[in-house]
Amino acid sequence: MSTVHIVDHPLVQHKLTLMRDRKRSTKGFRQLLNEIGMLLCYEVTRDLPIEMVEVETPLARTMKPAISGKKLVFAPILRAGVGFLDGMLDLVPSARVAHIGLYRDPQTLEAIEYYFKAPVDVAERLVIVMDPMLATANSAVAAIDRLRRRGAKDIRFVCLLAAPEGIERLTRAHPDVEIWTAAIDERLDDHGYIVPGLGDAGDRMFGTK
Repeated sequence: MSTVHIVDHPLVQHKLTLMRDRKRSTKGFRQLLNEIGMLLCYEVTRDLPIEMVEVETPLARTMKPAISGKKLVFAPILRAGVGFLDGMLDLVPSARVAHIGLYRDPQTLEAIEYYFKAPVDVAERLVIVMDPMLATANSAVAAIDRLRRRGAKDIRFVCLLAAPEGIERLTRAHPDVEIWTAAIDERLDDHGYIVPGLGDAGDRMFGTK
């Protein structure tokens, strides 16, 4: 699938394996998610446009590359998506932030919105939507639908793990949105969890289960 990019860097894969361990502490899980967020951000921004700007070094004036255009918008899907945010902001501290609050109905697995806040000029920026798990993709599709309604056109999706069912659903709903993930696991179980996966990322981040 040309719209799906698997980040197979050894550091990403190693940290993901550590996160899968059910014995990993809440603190350790959160720290690893933060670290992987930074590494995934490096990959998803690899092709940002650049322009030549003048800079004066201690020895001479010269023309060197810098990122052109308006800065990025990071859009974590609450709650687990915020686990990526600090690592990505460490890499791109000037990025704007949108917050998309969605929860999954335990019966229908549909995404229910409870909060949405985005920069007023989100339509003019590259938006990186993030959620650790692309399972049913209901939350991902709902988040992107809401960003589209605000005028966003250039959108990318970043996750830690994806299920084939989630990729198919997101690609069908938004074929122009490219996906970056550390791994594609086997399948979803009857409760909509990724198998073998790593459990509920939000619960493991916040120690709520």
